[in-house]
Amino acid sequence: MPFGSFRRHMLLTQAVNLARESTKRRAAAGSVGAAAGPEKLVSLECMGGGVKKIVLNNPEKLNALTVDMGEQFTKVIDELNGMSDLRAVVLTGEGRAFSAGGDLDWLMERTKSTPKQNMDIMVQFYNRFLSIRSLPVPTIAAINGPAIGAGMCVALACDVRVASAKAKLGFTFATLGIHPGMGASHFLPIVAGPETAHRLLFSGGIVGGADAKEMRFVSQVEETGEEALEAALELAHSMANAAPLAVGTCVSTLRAQQNLGLEAALLREASSQAACYASSDFIEGLNAIVEKRAPVFVGESEGGDDSSTLAA
Repeated sequence: MPFGSFRRHMLLTQAVNLARESTKRRAAAGSVGAAAGPEKLVSLECMGGGVKKIVLNNPEKLNALTVDMGEQFTKVIDELNGMSDLRAVVLTGEGRAFSAGGDLDWLMERTKSTPKQNMDIMVQFYNRFLSIRSLPVPTIAAINGPAIGAGMCVALACDVRVASAKAKLGFTFATLGIHPGMGASHFLPIVAGPETAHRLLFSGGIVGGADAKEMRFVSQVEETGEEALEAALELAHSMANAAPLAVGTCVSTLRAQQNLGLEAALLREASSQAACYASSDFIEGLNAIVEKRAPVFVGESEGGDDSSTLAA
């Protein structure tokens, strides 16, 4: 077996064992008093005046994004799209986080699929959460706490972002060993400008709410998560009180500009992420998260080649 493949095999075995131990600990901790029936991972609340609030509802896992959550999310979006009195939507997270990004166990599963399978899986995964862009009304992300990786991307897909000053925001894909996804490489240069996008996506750095505002991918900052939600709801009501036809057509106009090239960008992201899932760097990134240490990347693909050449 080539050294690169052997190294990846050993890293993968280690990562699987660590993930299993972590899953067992979480299951044991949550077994006492666990409620029966399907878990409600996304909730919808009426805030009056045509304003609705979507809540990502898995606070024990910091609202990490999963397929199940994505499926519930699309059902909520379908429900909203059927409401004739809808005027504005606020998206937030339950508990102390907006969303910590992709679920670790689900990411581990990607190492067991082929690049072609993973490409298809990722496109479907993106589209579930990006369905919020199908709503014909303004959408506001109330970033009440950490918004990391794909979680930050969902916030970026909204029309406006209001954040807590205490929130940590970042597109941390590169520090996990994968290409950005969920439209990050498309929307961030549009919203914040190319240089800010380059800086954040290449480094995977995390910034606070005030820095995010200075970098222009958040437009308003409040001291706490509760205050950020209140401000987002106040803004939503001000938009809901404006002329519905004027606002709705403006939403369509502005999103049409942003959507140019989006489909191709999502395919590129999915293809590139699929290539990275087959690398030893991705396994190292997962191990580092579980072990709570800094990763040590070597830049090897599955066969030991330089992973900088990604699938087109």
